[in-house]
Amino acid sequence: MQNPEIEWLAGDVPLAKAFDDPYFSRENGPAETAHVFLAGNGLPGRFDLGFHIAELGFGTGLNALMAGQAWAAFGCAGRLDYTSFEAFPLGPAATARALCSWEFPDKAALLAGLEAGKTRIQTASLNLRLVLGDARQTLPNEGFKADAWFLDGFSPAKNPALWAPELLVHVARCTVPHGSFASYTAAGHVRRALTAAGFEVSRIPGFGRKKHMICGRLRAADESAQSE
Repeated sequence: MQNPEIEWLAGDVPLAKAFDDPYFSRENGPAETAHVFLAGNGLPGRFDLGFHIAELGFGTGLNALMAGQAWAAFGCAGRLDYTSFEAFPLGPAATARALCSWEFPDKAALLAGLEAGKTRIQTASLNLRLVLGDARQTLPNEGFKADAWFLDGFSPAKNPALWAPELLVHVARCTVPHGSFASYTAAGHVRRALTAAGFEVSRIPGFGRKKHMICGRLRAADESAQSE
């Protein structure tokens, strides 16, 4: 697949020129992941054997590495299942540069797997499956059930396809009852689409300069019936 055209900002932060959007916070990428995606999903406190995270937008792999690190620190047995969807893979060299400022227990294994062209990568803490292609085409064919979702596509204003109501319906379909999601965005149309898909959505304080973000959980079938 074609790698995206990248512009490098100060501190080795990659910016996707097609979307005019950085892959992670210019202020502190790991702190953003910890606030938005881990804490937003109540992690690591919900981790248990067989826990499954799914993600829209693999990007640099920072979220996966942070999740693996949290899993190991929490002391869970086995590996964390992690499925990530990516239409524009960054490429091994650019990924290594983007992650060069931080060390993670699983980083070397992840980079080696990407360099080898693998889409299934096993590290000390992760069973990672990378699904390449347009998620609007790939996610409808999936049958897994995730316990938590990291919704981390580029800005909804610049990459609306990854936030389309039709796609978020499949996010809900691939979520366990009461499973969760978190996202850095608080865009109104995204909140409405997630609500229509079956999630309870909360707007909470965002990271850094972002005033708000959203998180929530999937309503069980009986709850959805009562709300109609």
